[in-house]
Amino acid sequence: MANELPQKLQKLNNLGDLFNRDKDPDKIALIEQAPEGPPRRFSHGEINLAAAAVARGLVARGYQTGERIAILAANSAEYLSAYLGTMRAGMVSVPVNFKFPRNTIHYILEDAGIKLIFRDREQRDKCPEGLPAVTFGEEGEEGWRKFLDPGEFETRHAAPEDIAMFLYTSGSTGKPKGVPLSHSGQIWAMAARARGSADFEAQRYLIAAPMYHMNALFGAKFCLAMHASMVLLPQFSARAYIEAIGRHQPTWLTSVPTMLALVAREPEALAATDLSSVQVVTMGSAPVSQRLIDEVKQIFPAARIAINFGTTECGPMNFGPHPDNLPRPDTALGYPLPDVGLRLADGGNRDADQGVLELLTPANMPGYHNLPEKTAEVTTDDGWYITGDVLRRDENGFHYFVGRTDDMFVCSGENIYPGEVEKMLEGHPDIQQACVVPVPDEIRGHKPFAFVVPRNGTRLTEQMVKDYALANAPPYQHPRHVEFMTELPLAGTNKVDRNILTERALELAA
Repeated sequence: MANELPQKLQKLNNLGDLFNRDKDPDKIALIEQAPEGPPRRFSHGEINLAAAAVARGLVARGYQTGERIAILAANSAEYLSAYLGTMRAGMVSVPVNFKFPRNTIHYILEDAGIKLIFRDREQRDKCPEGLPAVTFGEEGEEGWRKFLDPGEFETRHAAPEDIAMFLYTSGSTGKPKGVPLSHSGQIWAMAARARGSADFEAQRYLIAAPMYHMNALFGAKFCLAMHASMVLLPQFSARAYIEAIGRHQPTWLTSVPTMLALVAREPEALAATDLSSVQVVTMGSAPVSQRLIDEVKQIFPAARIAINFGTTECGPMNFGPHPDNLPRPDTALGYPLPDVGLRLADGGNRDADQGVLELLTPANMPGYHNLPEKTAEVTTDDGWYITGDVLRRDENGFHYFVGRTDDMFVCSGENIYPGEVEKMLEGHPDIQQACVVPVPDEIRGHKPFAFVVPRNGTRLTEQMVKDYALANAPPYQHPRHVEFMTELPLAGTNKVDRNILTERALELAA
């Protein structure tokens, strides 16, 4: 099975057609669990027919190959069908973060040259006047059912360089950047993921991260390609996530680390839930501390834990198992995949044991949409992508995340990567989560400011946090200010929103 599926994937050319016609079409592909009411269930055959109906609907309305079609909605079966059907029709799917401000959403729609937008009812007011739209769950001329054109559809052939989708990625400053991604690159990433020894077809995945982000979108596609099944939540909440595990018994959890940190803060719900089905827990898209890994092991003692690392610009698959079958250390990202070009750059040295990660993979983007200067800033002379992530390599070739160059700040002449300080602080038995940001200092340049979420029932003080840091890290890393919070604010990708915390730190430090 593990060898058969990658070969089938290699024969695909259109990312929108992942339906395996050699398998049982009646097998459940998707269980959509809304906050209230019974779940909706869809077979692989039904998802395939819905995607074909979307493709037919687009062609019937006169949309052309290569035109860009947006999706502005929470996770749903309709979302997935619209995403797949757009690509089947030879058009470009553009998932949009509906948590962005209205003016940012309008900027993305204009920048991408969107011709039509699929949306749910809740996002209707965020769409500009005059842009054609199809609304999920609505009747009438603009409704989803009216748009669909049921019937067979011959999937359009996609050349290796043809663009399947745009994902818009937002950095710490500036407007979101459009990342064009090819059919062939994303299919390669799925084939690379399928090389493992797991019986993927037998798995049931839990997906709760938003599908406008690579993490959940890749997971959903991989599930369909493997003829597995998934439980899909419209949005993440810790209690809904735990309830979905108990109710639907998934074997494989997909997550961003912050999601599981929030799950760990629900001991009563966890204790009342049957968690025995979980065999694998994956975390990606953000740094993972040893403390969080230890907590996840306690919650799911029978599960294997894996940290995934990827970038929007180069795809979600860069690391895998060690070629000599050495066990992967808990916090390691893994060993570079055989067909991934990977190097760590420290100044002029591109063979450093710690440095900025540069990647060259079959999934590399051709360049940011409409941003040649930004593309040049992140591309080496020989065409590698400069990720901005600082990694460390150990003596066995395993790689570890250190921090982001754009998060790094200088205190008393020393480079501080917030991720390193956060992992150290989260080693304290009374600290659930930590986020460290810089605030200006006339003498030191910058100094660390820590936001800390204490564990329930603990009596943590600012001085206790500082004393722990001084005892477990270099003096320059210890936070000069500590602010306690009940929870850290999240951005639309379910990662900690550093921008909000930086603004808050500046206010408090003043």
